[in-house]
Amino acid sequence: MFYAPVLFKTIGFEDDASLMSAVITGLVNVFATYVSIVTVDRFGRKMLFLQGGIQMLICQIVVGTMIAIMFGTSGAADVSMGYAPWVVVFICIYVAGFAWSWGPLGWLVPSEIFSLEIRSAGQSITVSVNMFFTFIIGQIFLTMLCHMKFGLFYFFGGWVVIMTIFIALFLPETKNVPIEEMILVWKRHWFWGKFISDDDVHVANDMVTIA
Repeated sequence: MFYAPVLFKTIGFEDDASLMSAVITGLVNVFATYVSIVTVDRFGRKMLFLQGGIQMLICQIVVGTMIAIMFGTSGAADVSMGYAPWVVVFICIYVAGFAWSWGPLGWLVPSEIFSLEIRSAGQSITVSVNMFFTFIIGQIFLTMLCHMKFGLFYFFGGWVVIMTIFIALFLPETKNVPIEEMILVWKRHWFWGKFISDDDVHVANDMVTIA
């Protein structure tokens, strides 16, 4: 998203076309976010995470493969082959998948999973980590693109696999769960429940009763 004009110009678009392609991906991002607003409470957070992860992975592989065909390892592009417009299409599909899953839910879910006692600290740490790695990626993306070429998309595709597997195994569904009862969701989880004692659950229930 940061370097969309540079990326599109690299694969053969003229200046105006590269900027227009970046505008198109930005519009896709905006409208796809509304899909999340409409569907997140209907289908649940976890389903959108998994669907978005699979969609993003497929697009990373396809875009990486098409750029490999266009550029190879020499860096000489054969734009006449007509792959460039399809790169834009699949980047838009990638952006759409991100915009209705990992994009907004990366902020929504952290706001739900922390108990009231640690919510301010937990959310602060979440935002800090998010911004830190956004900064790091923004600084190194062009250098990685120059050195790894099409392999960069496979590299990030590998991280998408890790992210999606993590969600499948370790994130409980938080749809329609009141904040005061969130500890019960974690207690019932096959992994995180090991770290929550029965006393913690009783204390949480007492707090809900008092409230």
